[in-house]
Amino acid sequence: MPQTDKAPLDADEERVTRAQHLLIQLGAALVCQPFDTRTHDRLRAFLAEDADAVLTSLHTLRQRPEADLHRRIAELAGHTLPLGGTT
Repeated sequence: MPQTDKAPLDADEERVTRAQHLLIQLGAALVCQPFDTRTHDRLRAFLAEDADAVLTSLHTLRQRPEADLHRRIAELAGHTLPLGGTT
């Protein structure tokens, strides 16, 4: 997973990002080859082994205050964002 030089992802951000990429890949694979058993096995493994931790991380990320989220986005993007609609 690529990381920026600005700020590394924390554990929750990393877990959710990896899961999102995996699920997008699996979803595309299911569209292209809906009966591929390897894809189904990978999806089942994710749901059985990783989904609970990912949902917990996602819940943790969603609990962050909006100001913290803006700061974190700025860190990851390497710039500052105006807050409150001011320019």
